[in-house]
Amino acid sequence: MSEWSITTINRLGGLFDGPHATPTRIDHGPYFLNIASLHAGRLDLTASDHVSEADFERWTRRVAPRRDDLLFSYETRLGEAALMPEGVRACLGRRMALLRPDPNIVDPRFLLYLYLSPNMQKTIELNTIHGATVNRIPLNRMGSWEVSIPDLVEQQSIAEVLGALDDKIAANTALAATIWGLLAAEFRSLHAEGELAGRTPRDLTTLEYGKALPAAEREPGPVAVIGSGGVNGSHSVALVQDSGVVVGRKGTAGRVIWVDGPHFPIDTTFYARGTRDVFSQPYLYFLLGSLRLDEMNNGSAVPGLNRSEALALPVRVPPDQSLASFATKAAVLIDATRARARENRTLAATRDALIPQLMSGKLRVRDAEKLASHAGA
Repeated sequence: MSEWSITTINRLGGLFDGPHATPTRIDHGPYFLNIASLHAGRLDLTASDHVSEADFERWTRRVAPRRDDLLFSYETRLGEAALMPEGVRACLGRRMALLRPDPNIVDPRFLLYLYLSPNMQKTIELNTIHGATVNRIPLNRMGSWEVSIPDLVEQQSIAEVLGALDDKIAANTALAATIWGLLAAEFRSLHAEGELAGRTPRDLTTLEYGKALPAAEREPGPVAVIGSGGVNGSHSVALVQDSGVVVGRKGTAGRVIWVDGPHFPIDTTFYARGTRDVFSQPYLYFLLGSLRLDEMNNGSAVPGLNRSEALALPVRVPPDQSLASFATKAAVLIDATRARARENRTLAATRDALIPQLMSGKLRVRDAEKLASHAGA
């Protein structure tokens, strides 16, 4: 194990921020990276907007993000970071900055884990400027922050161990996305078999109001509390025992969410139940998602979904035999995604336990490799 030395951020590479403005966002074109693009140490481009070529040229005059740049937020979601992937044309959004690592000094992937480590998170917290509206990192002083790093060989060894865990998580996530894509294709094929014949969602499902759950009663427990925006708490008692479909009623009206049970929908949601067993929860998830319920805003100040209008839309209903076959396939495939999710939780827990130990030099790489192998990496 090599000796660790103290250095500063500005000796690791160059710091750059984006324009302090927002361009017109469009549906296609180069990516406009924003703080929502940063998630669990990775860049989620599905959460990014797009800009025109003209705006892209203007927004990259100072710096154009390139492979292995460390992207981070310097306002609001402080402590989030990700590496810029190869082959992506993007510009920095407002409140986004990057650290371009010097490859002779620091391994980019090691730099990411260094940034996500508890010591760096504590440094960020100690240097945060707390404003009236948002908290921010003072970029003009960030370069002087001290960090401790080993030599490049040790950095690369540490990054390889932690990276193997993250790569496995990413592979599992991609596999789960592929499975849901296969199910979506199966649904489209199934839906093509159906006949309209005056059928509506009311023939297939009931949309039941979620039960109000006062904040004072949200005792910590294993049950996810589901609102229109997704999971927003936990509880000790389940309203719905199994997996199922929740539909946003207010706020994010019409949003269709698949949730693995047990869970407790609250009063900003509907819970979908099939009128017959053949109308399985996976089928209802894709059926309701295909109706574009999120476009049925009732026009009030707070978007809301009108249940009667939603249940009156025309739908195709496939034969019972085809519905039963779909339910069987869906059950097997969704079980496979659950297995990947369970493995990812183990991998993430192992990674999170190793980061502070490795990034402080307290744990040898070879010992970390053994722990990572037991986790499945």
